[in-house]
Amino acid sequence: MNIKERIAALSDLSYYVTQQNGTERPFTGVLDKEYRRGTYFCIVCDKKLFTSQMKFNSGCGWPAFHSEVHDAEITRIIDTSHGMTRVEVRCSACDAHLGHVFNDGPRQHGGERYCINSAAMRFEVEE
Repeated sequence: MNIKERIAALSDLSYYVTQQNGTERPFTGVLDKEYRRGTYFCIVCDKKLFTSQMKFNSGCGWPAFHSEVHDAEITRIIDTSHGMTRVEVRCSACDAHLGHVFNDGPRQHGGERYCINSAAMRFEVEE
């Protein structure tokens, strides 16, 4: 399936988040409380983004990660919408909106918190 077909097959929420820079409501995403071992992929193009070892419970209401996999090369863009300045993160392969990154993550891992929408990812349990 090519990217256009994958985008057409997205749920309404995943389309809103990844293609229209939307955000799911806090504490509603299916991956927020996912703590099994596994890997998180971009829901649009299947690029590997995070592993369960990078995930932590930040209490923010969205899945939180302290780092990304080495070759995810997630794109960062300054976002000045909604009267604030934040750093938006997008998939480097398909440009899907993923969420934002903040500087209030675990210091022992560099201090960043990737706040990512569940609707922007697919989780694959490690066998």
